Amino acid sequence: MIFDKSALNTEVFMGGIMAGKRSRLKKRIKLLEHRLSQLLSIENGCKKDIPKNSDRYLVREISRSRFNAFAAYCRDPRTLFMAAEVRWYQVESEKIVAAVIQDFEDGNFHGIVFAPDERDRFRWINATDWYGSIDEACENLKSLIIKLLPKIEDERKQGDSSKRAVDFFTPLSNAKKPLHPFFKRLAYEDGHSPARSIIELMMRWHEDVDGNFVEQFQTDGFDARTWELYLFAAFTEGGYIIDPRSKVPDFICQGVEGEFCIEATTVNPSLDKKGNIVPPPSSSNEKEMKDILNNYVPIKFAGPLTTKLGKKYWNDPNVTGKPFLLAIQDFHAPLSMTYSREALVTYLYGYKHRAERDKDNNLQIVPISVKNHQWGSKVIDSGFFKLKNSENISAVIFNASATISKFNRMGVMNGFGSNRVRLVREGLVTDLDSNASKPLPFRQKVNSPTYKESWMEGMDVFHNPLAKHPLDQALLPNAAHHRLLEDGQIESTIPVWHPVSSLTSIFIVGD
Repeated sequence: MIFDKSALNTEVFMGGIMAGKRSRLKKRIKLLEHRLSQLLSIENGCKKDIPKNSDRYLVREISRSRFNAFAAYCRDPRTLFMAAEVRWYQVESEKIVAAVIQDFEDGNFHGIVFAPDERDRFRWINATDWYGSIDEACENLKSLIIKLLPKIEDERKQGDSSKRAVDFFTPLSNAKKPLHPFFKRLAYEDGHSPARSIIELMMRWHEDVDGNFVEQFQTDGFDARTWELYLFAAFTEGGYIIDPRSKVPDFICQGVEGEFCIEATTVNPSLDKKGNIVPPPSSSNEKEMKDILNNYVPIKFAGPLTTKLGKKYWNDPNVTGKPFLLAIQDFHAPLSMTYSREALVTYLYGYKHRAERDKDNNLQIVPISVKNHQWGSKVIDSGFFKLKNSENISAVIFNASATISKFNRMGVMNGFGSNRVRLVREGLVTDLDSNASKPLPFRQKVNSPTYKESWMEGMDVFHNPLAKHPLDQALLPNAAHHRLLEDGQIESTIPVWHPVSSLTSIFIVGD
């Protein structure tokens, strides 16, 4: 979790911190007698108030999650072996963020300063000496920030890019397709300003290797591109370097625990021969709904999964010999991802699971083999992991919560967007009681100071029991992991808090 001015150059990245460590051998600069004389200690000797007439110099402590929104994308995960982050700061103008780290070897503390480069990507610009106490490191880090602020326009320049900052939200003048209605909400409505703000920061690091990402994000590819943005955020949060140059597959992730590759895909609405959306089937009773979930929805999942299987990504040099995963999200109908999870499980493994109670009211899960799925004249085999070549797929990822609402919640939680936005999240969370057959309902106020959420929260990883290159669970430690056993039962490792579906309501105060 150490950073360097040349965040895209690993050697300089690592060298910068070592140079800073050598600076301990130099005589430490004495603090100016009048520096920070107007500051008041607030908490832990680290929070300080600057005079009210100097708002642009106000330095305040922030959460790790908010800091991540600015600077997570320039971390080198290998430095996890060297040091840990212990404090995070920003100036009120958001022109500087900073972190204090602690070295594992000797326990000393070191402050690192970041500012947006020419493409508005937050990167290393300066650092303090090393200190024996966290209070001393915090004091000197704040002093350095105040010293840098008057000349930040010069200090932030990296000199290694002539490219402009990525702009996701200004409509392209040459777009051939109309703007997606959800994109227009995201781009223009106050209620989605938290999501818009956090995406703007994230996408400064986006490399559009295909040359069409922005256009698709604004038009008919909005859902698919949003899913990719989510995966980018989740894997970055997980401490991975994501190769920005890779066209195939979508993500090559390198971290301290190992390496894996991901190809993203989505379940989309059905279209007629003229390209018009065909409404999904509706149900008027429980029997019809069961038929939809047992047959129609698995067939919808099968389409994109088998298409990706047919591309044989595992033969690409970027993928060969590594765990290869497919990440799928369901957008085939409004809110379909909130109810389609079990249909995906059935299709992947070829089993349904019925909950029963014995005479002592103990829960019994009965696996039921499923041979095929039929909807109208269309019939497909069940059990994706049994298909030819599927042994090359290590696992399939799904997250019912990974929609634009996730970005909105993460934005609100971290203080982005309009302060008029209020979010309420309601849904179902896994009941960890071994005798529970149903999830528990929950309701949360996202604006509450106690609200917590991570990018990986809600992620399900369905492991392939026949995988040629199995995925080590440690590579995605905050996800729920599921494995099919020989008797048809599914063994799951689930985090303490694991939502399986949710809806987020938006309220604008003052309206």
